[in-house]
Amino acid sequence: MISSLSTSVTPAVALRGAAFGYAGRTRVSDLTLDIPSGSAVALIGPNGSGKSTLLRGFLGLAELTAGEIEVLGTEPVRARKHIGTLPQADSRDAELPVTLRQVVTMGLYRSLGPIRPVGRAGRAAVDHALERVGLAPLAGERFGELSGGQQQRGILARALASDPQLLLLDEPFNGLDRENRDTLLELVRELRAEGRTVIVSTH
Repeated sequence: MISSLSTSVTPAVALRGAAFGYAGRTRVSDLTLDIPSGSAVALIGPNGSGKSTLLRGFLGLAELTAGEIEVLGTEPVRARKHIGTLPQADSRDAELPVTLRQVVTMGLYRSLGPIRPVGRAGRAAVDHALERVGLAPLAGERFGELSGGQQQRGILARALASDPQLLLLDEPFNGLDRENRDTLLELVRELRAEGRTVIVSTH
């Protein structure tokens, strides 16, 4: 089921008879819909129902096996630099020897390229993203030593660092206590109020 509250008629994502899968095998199919820019949308369904595959399709990471898709007015691969993502908590490696600030800075790499320095503006964007999720005092802490809720908010800060037009949040509330869950919900409301499109998968 898809639930949305929209503020615009211009689609951030448009699907026409779309199907997605891997290695030629379709996992989710027969999707025709428009997700308006500036809307907050929930993809609701049990585990294994294809929510993550659909989000990966929006990024061009799942194969389009039928139909058509347009994301932010172009094909998914071209739109990626304008998309921020928060993957499922169990799909990331928390043992990497990096600080929270370094993790958030990774959110700039797609737009900067592999050799361009982060610069003053990039550092300011990282600082702002950390402040938005309430983790600025922990910027120098090792990422793997943070709590699960703090890691989740840190990955959201990474997604926000590049000032995305579209945010894809895959099961963002899994394993969170009420305080961290409420913090994330409030951020989603703020992001939508700013005119960003937010798509959240949840069971």
